[in-house]
Formats: sequence, C-alpha cells, structure tokens
Amino acid sequence: MSATRRQKASLAEESEDAGNSSVSPSEGASAREETKERKENIFLFTPNLIGYSRVFLTFASLYYMPLHPRTCSFLYTVSCLLDGLDGYAARYFNQSTTFGAVLDMVTDRCTTACLLVFLSSAWPRWAIIFQGLISLDMASHYMHMYATLSMGGASQSHKKVDPSRSWIMYQYYTSKLVLFICCTANEAFFIGLYLLSFSSPTLSPSLLQPISDSQLSSAQPGSPAHPEPASLFASPWSAGALEMARANKLESTWPWIITGISFPIMAFKQFVNVVQMVNASKWLAEGDLAARRANRKK
Repeated sequence: MSATRRQKASLAEESEDAGNSSVSPSEGASAREETKERKENIFLFTPNLIGYSRVFLTFASLYYMPLHPRTCSFLYTVSCLLDGLDGYAARYFNQSTTFGAVLDMVTDRCTTACLLVFLSSAWPRWAIIFQGLISLDMASHYMHMYATLSMGGASQSHKKVDPSRSWIMYQYYTSKLVLFICCTANEAFFIGLYLLSFSSPTLSPSLLQPISDSQLSSAQPGSPAHPEPASLFASPWSAGALEMARANKLESTWPWIITGISFPIMAFKQFVNVVQMVNASKWLAEGDLAARRANRKK
C-alpha cells in the first residue's frame, strides 16, 4: 500500500517537472515581465515622487509668503528647479506617464497662480493685471491639454506639437533649453516682483510710512507693508518678529536686476500662452466640424 503511494507521488513529481520543462525561456521571461508590470505603482514612480515634493515645497513657501520673503523665495525657487528634474527622471527611468505630465502641469499652474494672488493683494491697483495673467495661464494650458487628449488621443503628449500647426509652439516644446529658460525666467520675474513688494519704496511707497496703532488694527490682509506683529508674535524678540523686521529692510538691487532681466522672457511666455490658446481653440473647432460632417452623412 505504501509502495503504491510512493509510486503515485513520484509520477506526480515527474509530470510537474515535465510541465515546467515545456515552458520555453522566452515564455518564462514574458511571464516575469507581466508579473512585474502588474506590481508597478504609477503613483510611486520617481518623477511623480519629485512632483509630490514640489507640492510640499509650494505649500511651505505659501506659509512663509506673507512675512518671510527670504524663506519663501528659497522654497519657491527649489520647487521651480525641481520642475526640470522630474522630466529628466522620467526619461532616465523610462517612467513617462500621463498622470505625471498632468501632475507637473497642474503644479506649475497652481504655484504661479498662488504667487500672483499674493501680488494682487500687495498691489491692489494692479490686481486686474495679475488676475488677467492667472486667467490666461490657466485657460491656455487647460485648452491645450484638453485639445491634445481629445483630438490627439490619450497617449499623445501635450509637448508633442505638430510644426505645421504652430512653428512657435513647436520650438517652445521641442527645445528643452527654450522651455526651461522661458519657464524659469517667467517665475523669476514674479519672484522679483514679490521681493520688490518688501524692499522697493518706489513700487510700495507705504514702506516709507510709519505704521500707527490705528493702522495695525485695520491693516489689509496679505499686504507686506501693513503686517500685524502684535497679533502674530507675542514677543518682539521671537524669530518670526525679527525676520519680519528684516523683511522691510531688504535690499532692492538684486530684485530689480532679476525683474529687469527676466521681463522680456516673461512677456514672450505670455505671448506663447496666447498662441497656445488660439491654436488649441482652432484644433477643437476642427474636431467639431469633422463631427458635424460625420453626423450629416449618417
């Protein structure tokens, strides 16, 4: 009886070995690749992790934005520089994804919009200009992304532009150097304006005016010229109070230089936004006309 059991077990092992030996090496490699693909987590790709760190740095810079220009500018600048690193990581690790592209674009748009909102509060008379820039930036990139995905297909990247549609857009998105310079200079211009709101009496005359007790109680929220130290920092010798005291004594030379050098490139970037929005509108209209023609033929 025991011998019969051993024979059955031996036959089962032989059949299992035969089944395994029938799988070719290529099929085994394919199975391993399929298993690896099933285990991939898009949200934990290296470029996406860099994108999450940009979101964290942006929130940190917004926290320091009203009263700590040095800290805010540093965090904001690091977040912007990481914008170039995530694209390099995506190509290096072969981890380019639609989610990563959208995350990158949304982070860029929200980061710039938050800074422009602060500038609107710092200079209310010019708020309509900053609001217009926010609207143009959001509308241009949303329409371009939507047109690319709806007309070009879900696998189409928004950075792959047909030169026959727009030579300017093709050069803007094809040359990594041009794209990096335009985006960096655009952010540098607004960072320079942000620093000037703390340091330039020419742009912010209220920096020269002493703040009375009555003004403290009616200070405009978000205005660097009218902080409320008493309500925020109980001790005038706290680190926050000292930083705020130094804030209004920033040297304006470098902010003026940064703003002046980056202004032409920033203006070109806004022109590109207009071209991008117009071309996306035309592309969507072409799709509408094609759909209407197809419906009439039915």
